[in-house]
Amino acid sequence: MEYLSDVVTLRLDREVCVGCGRCLEVCPHGVFSVDSGKARIDDRDACMECGACARNCPVGALYVKNGVGCAVGILNARLGRKSACCGGAQSGCCSS
Repeated sequence: MEYLSDVVTLRLDREVCVGCGRCLEVCPHGVFSVDSGKARIDDRDACMECGACARNCPVGALYVKNGVGCAVGILNARLGRKSACCGGAQSGCCSS
């Protein structure tokens, strides 16, 4: 599932990665795989920016600014909050 194209804040530093696979275990959308003993981002646009990968990476090889992007939009909408935006006015999902 793709939320919005090319807006995700997810970053991986493969030089720092130790290939433990925790990101694969905790990612709800299968964004990662392991290739040559290091994590790899397979589908960056599938990331919902929940932050589970970054919080569980033992060496800090992952960065995601959780609390922005579609995860927040989905949660806010489900909770009945008015701010259900998932990517800014340019994404077309927010009222100005």
